[in-house]
Amino acid sequence: MPDARTRTPSTTTRTDVLLYLLLAIATLGIGGGTLAWLFGNLADTALGSGPWAPFEPTQALFHPHQLWPHLPGPALLVGCYGIPALLLATTAIFGAKLWLRFRPNQHGLASQQDLGDLLPRKAAAKATDLRPSLAGTKPKDVAPDDRGVLLGALKPGATEVRSSWEDVLLAIMAPRSGKTSGLAIPALLRAPGPVLLTSNKAANDAYTATLDERARVGRVWTLDPQQIAHAEQTMWWDILADAHDLAGARRLAQHFVTASVSESSAGDFWSTAAANTLTALFLAAARGRRPVTEVMAWLASPADRTPIDLLTDAGLDAVAAQLQGTVAGAVETRDGIFETARQYASCLLDPRVASWVTPPAETNGLRQFRPEAFSTSHDTLFLLSKDGGGSASAIIAAAADAVMRAAVIQAERAGGRLDPPLLAILDEAANVCKIQDLPDLYSHLGSRGVIPITILQSYRQGQRVWGETGMDALWSAATIKLIGSGIDDADFADKLSRLAGDHEVQTVSVSTSESGKSSSVSMRQERVLPADAIRALPKGSALLLATGIRPALLDLKPWYREPNAERLDAASKKATATITERALAKDQSHRSQYGPAA
Repeated sequence: MPDARTRTPSTTTRTDVLLYLLLAIATLGIGGGTLAWLFGNLADTALGSGPWAPFEPTQALFHPHQLWPHLPGPALLVGCYGIPALLLATTAIFGAKLWLRFRPNQHGLASQQDLGDLLPRKAAAKATDLRPSLAGTKPKDVAPDDRGVLLGALKPGATEVRSSWEDVLLAIMAPRSGKTSGLAIPALLRAPGPVLLTSNKAANDAYTATLDERARVGRVWTLDPQQIAHAEQTMWWDILADAHDLAGARRLAQHFVTASVSESSAGDFWSTAAANTLTALFLAAARGRRPVTEVMAWLASPADRTPIDLLTDAGLDAVAAQLQGTVAGAVETRDGIFETARQYASCLLDPRVASWVTPPAETNGLRQFRPEAFSTSHDTLFLLSKDGGGSASAIIAAAADAVMRAAVIQAERAGGRLDPPLLAILDEAANVCKIQDLPDLYSHLGSRGVIPITILQSYRQGQRVWGETGMDALWSAATIKLIGSGIDDADFADKLSRLAGDHEVQTVSVSTSESGKSSSVSMRQERVLPADAIRALPKGSALLLATGIRPALLDLKPWYREPNAERLDAASKKATATITERALAKDQSHRSQYGPAA
């Protein structure tokens, strides 16, 4: 009875592989012998040793001294072996590059042909169209970092892949998958214009790795209200600067609400009422030129009529009437609303936190941070905050939002696009930079030259912040999506697998019977990337999903593999040591003042 087996190894049998190997060896031998004969004769002619030898490639390759007995040994080695070997190696390298570039993709993933707009030459050409400062520059003369954000190198090979200066990015990478070392830090170091970074860590992280390098480019601003980096305060930012109208005050209030509640409970009565109260109080403080700390005093005394009077004096009668209605309502309801608002803005109770966002009584060398000036500079802004209880993440989100909105205004004044572009790296976005309408901002930021890179640890983490609809909108609006290793969400992995699609693979069926073996080849559909393959992506690699392009696999290019890695590492260690020293000094000062902790 025939024994039929079906297998899916390579598309060729072992006999075919052996045949191709023999043909390759024969071709290499004939080519090498022909080159040895040609350059041996040329060397013999150059030295005037005699007439050309007859065409005997095998003899020229293995016994050249018999064909040219009068030719010196060094000339024989160079003519018969050195030059032919060099030519064959050059041809092989060039042929391999052409093969990698133009070969048909048998795995269903994007090849170099598919990624044309993201590869160096076309990326440079597009950069000259998007950036007026590069107009007239030949694409070959555009510096690599002026072409776009470096995403990685295409697998297989080492061709750089870059997003353009109108792409907006979303990266979903688990911890320890290279999201900081392979994406955030390289983008920070290579940014041609202003760049901001949000983070909840400082030591041995993006802050210490880039602090010294970015200081060479422009001024470094560090907003560190919770002393993540124990940085000395050298700046302050007026958090009420954009709260002089109702829309600005509402945005500011929403940052405090979003930082404190999940998306599922953001629309309940208490959250909505507290947000309205904070909006009115922020607007009153901004119009009355009062510091934001007075808002906390008004929240502590609901009967204080000062904010109502300030709103009335500013001609905001409707807002004043709404606040008056809240104050004059049932005591239990009023107290509940004010208490909820106090909880949302509780980080402002700490004078050390509030000092970063209120005008100082004396300058003491403090410089005011102005988002509109920053957006047209080459400066760097580090926004640092802890997540969890007592977090100042609302301040961080408000600052990042203010910078991006100021950049959009500057872009409109400059003709529609910011040049050089502003890079906003929102690392730990779901923890320390919860901007509620970020999915909506993604739809137009890229066209203004404001390039956000939102980095999340998982898809569900984004759903907890923006809800299922909001996260879907963010996913859809991002023109570049990077998926790193460690994706343990089965539903998300299956979604990615379905997005990658299917491709046709050959199946070789071998049948064994009494008359011998026979084989047949058939085609079947198979997932390009099964869900388990997506989960098992190796560390340091990422799946690229770009608009209008098939999925591609990339190797990330972490900063510690760059040519200047030693200098960056030394600077990072020095900055980390400084943070440690400051932390110890503050701890000793605290112990001497208050005694050891119980």
